[in-house]
Amino acid sequence: MATVNIEHLTYAPDHQDPVLKDLTATFLGGRFSLLTGPSGSGKTTLLRLIAGLTPLPTGATLTFNGQPLAAQSPQQRSQTVALLFQEPSTQFTMDTVTNELRFALENQQVSPAAMPGKIDAALAFVGITDLRDRNLMQLSGGEQQKVALAIIVAMDSDVILLDEPFASIDPATRQTLLDRLVKLCRDQGKTIILADHDLSGYAQWIDHLTVLHAGQVTTLSVAATQARLAAFTPERLQLTHVQLPTAQDKSCFEAKGFGLSQNDRTLILPEDLPLLTHKTTLITGPNGSGKSTFFRSLVRLGRYQGTITYQGRDIQRIRRRTYARHVSLMFQSATAQFLNVTVAEELALSQRYGNATYFTPDRIQAALAQLDLSGRDEQIIYSLSSGQQKKLQLLCMLMMAPEVLLLDEPFKGLDLNSIQAALTLLTTTQRDLDLTLIIISHQLGGLSPYVDYHLDLAHQQLTYQGVTA
Repeated sequence: MATVNIEHLTYAPDHQDPVLKDLTATFLGGRFSLLTGPSGSGKTTLLRLIAGLTPLPTGATLTFNGQPLAAQSPQQRSQTVALLFQEPSTQFTMDTVTNELRFALENQQVSPAAMPGKIDAALAFVGITDLRDRNLMQLSGGEQQKVALAIIVAMDSDVILLDEPFASIDPATRQTLLDRLVKLCRDQGKTIILADHDLSGYAQWIDHLTVLHAGQVTTLSVAATQARLAAFTPERLQLTHVQLPTAQDKSCFEAKGFGLSQNDRTLILPEDLPLLTHKTTLITGPNGSGKSTFFRSLVRLGRYQGTITYQGRDIQRIRRRTYARHVSLMFQSATAQFLNVTVAEELALSQRYGNATYFTPDRIQAALAQLDLSGRDEQIIYSLSSGQQKKLQLLCMLMMAPEVLLLDEPFKGLDLNSIQAALTLLTTTQRDLDLTLIIISHQLGGLSPYVDYHLDLAHQQLTYQGVTA
């Protein structure tokens, strides 16, 4: 069991104000520690410092069972501590799942004879044995997150650091993996430090919640922890008052005989499906079921069976540039959407090609304040936290003001306050500009009041859920 001890840690990235301020904390060996805090509070920074991926500032000390991190060789460090990145695709080096696992074990100098057993056990632990030969770049975001977790499990390090490991994972799989991680901690004495905004499912496992705020770590009392976790009850994740479409509802998209396949795998069986205009539709479904691929079909980035019409016209017959002004896709990965270096440059680009009449400079500044992004105009986008990048991406997409905005996991990595701010901005802009919003999300907490229709993708079928009006 490895106890992690940090003393007098102050960290200021790129000569900015300190994110961590004389932080002192102890994470006990063999314990499951849940770390939370607002977007941009420094959780990822802290995990990277513990993992040794960011140099430790002068004056700070970091030890594992009393041994300084700096005293360990890279190989020793990989056996002591392993970090799962918030964006798993940035962690991959090889082409297939098995090759990536093998590469990680080779770097630990695991014997070739021991590798197959370790790989099989890790894949089974996460429940992705069927993905072993798949190309990593053809997996869904949730599947990639599971692969990254399998790699961490296979490495068998004493200290496991997990940065938002369930952000793209469906609720049922999330609970299964959480239960298995707790069992791993208890059975094998692993020290697990997990950073998360979504506190669903932790109540039965966590006595004390660790909060990172204003550069300091605070461990909450049992009563305060339970009060914080109470906001994430199963009831809060239910979608209530969602109605089924009626014959009178107007559609923007009509899919006829629509079906989806990928590498000989059927994702969606041929069916007819309307998508309703000027409303908010939520799409849910298990990881790898085809939700993001469905979105790519709607913006003509992927092949599909059947026809899709937009406002009565076959989308394949509409000029690409014209169609792109009507229908836009907010990618699951924020960094894949940015085209500039600084926040101000990215906002200026969106304003140039978007609805400058509605998104005036004053309205943009108000939106930045609403999203807690004020004062970051000259900051490099890639130095923002993942949550801050997500909020900037959302604002830039809204500034483009398409008639239909497809949002793929827009709340990934956001804390509750940030989700509420994002939803308020979304619904205000939708009301003022008469937008159609179609959202893929595994994060369901607090969404119910904002959702008009609910599509669930399961068993290769997209089906509306709800009650008859």
